[in-house]
Amino acid sequence: MNSFFVLSAEVKAALEQNKPIVALESTIITHGMPYPQNLETALQCEEIIRQNGCTPATIAVIQGKCKIGLNKDELTYLAKKGQQVLKASRRDIPYLIVEQLDGATTVSGTMFLANQANIKVFATGGIGGVHRNAEETFDISTDLDELAQTSVAVVCSGAKSILDIGKTLEWLETKAVPIIGYQTSTFPLFYSAQSEYPVPYRFDSSQKIAEFLKTKWESNLNGGIIIANPIPQKWELDSEWMEEKIQSSIQTAQNKKIRGKDVTPFLLQEIGHLTGNVSLQSNIQLVYNNCLIASFIAKDYHAL
Repeated sequence: MNSFFVLSAEVKAALEQNKPIVALESTIITHGMPYPQNLETALQCEEIIRQNGCTPATIAVIQGKCKIGLNKDELTYLAKKGQQVLKASRRDIPYLIVEQLDGATTVSGTMFLANQANIKVFATGGIGGVHRNAEETFDISTDLDELAQTSVAVVCSGAKSILDIGKTLEWLETKAVPIIGYQTSTFPLFYSAQSEYPVPYRFDSSQKIAEFLKTKWESNLNGGIIIANPIPQKWELDSEWMEEKIQSSIQTAQNKKIRGKDVTPFLLQEIGHLTGNVSLQSNIQLVYNNCLIASFIAKDYHAL
């Protein structure tokens, strides 16, 4: 760690006392939902992790400092600024430091910074991936490259369903990124628990997943691991109904010429509008569930 990185008092104490930690991203706060729902969700994610025996470490860049763990004032600051804050992948971090700007970390940025602090388990909603029509736009998330090289386990409900799931899974296979289904044999589709895509590995306990993490990394097989954790059945949405909303949102984005890192937040906002914010409620609940399972895995991995 160097002068660019700042540990919160809570995270620093957890590292010194050798306690399990779960990383959290900050893009979900700034670009995932409106204020004050974003702040309430962020605080509840942290509380779930604490209640289950781990220390939360929400990660962001604030005024040029890479913060590993945020206090309530910092969470509130990001929540109120919302989409004024830049989305920050690995690529953007040096620029934010030099210009002393704020950045909300994506999966990529969060994985990179978590790994700098030796935090090995990270909970999020869904990973980025290969966008639909990528054969024309070449729009592929930096998250995939990060998963190929950075040794952090990502607990998620699959890839965001706005993406080309088949191509995303092919890319991950090519880059040898393991995908573990937690109590599922198929890759979840974010808002839907099941899909037509099988996962290569399935484990039904957090202990087995923790053993897998330890075995992979101690074998010098560097790189990330996806733990695919389906959305709870109560909050699942009909896949055909959601696909209609997704297709409509993609068409709107194309008509408005939305490009690059603006695509995902625009589509999620548009889908929320078309579903009467039912999708937002499902999104929040699946993130809570991922925080819970990530806490179990972090504790079991720490025990090893």
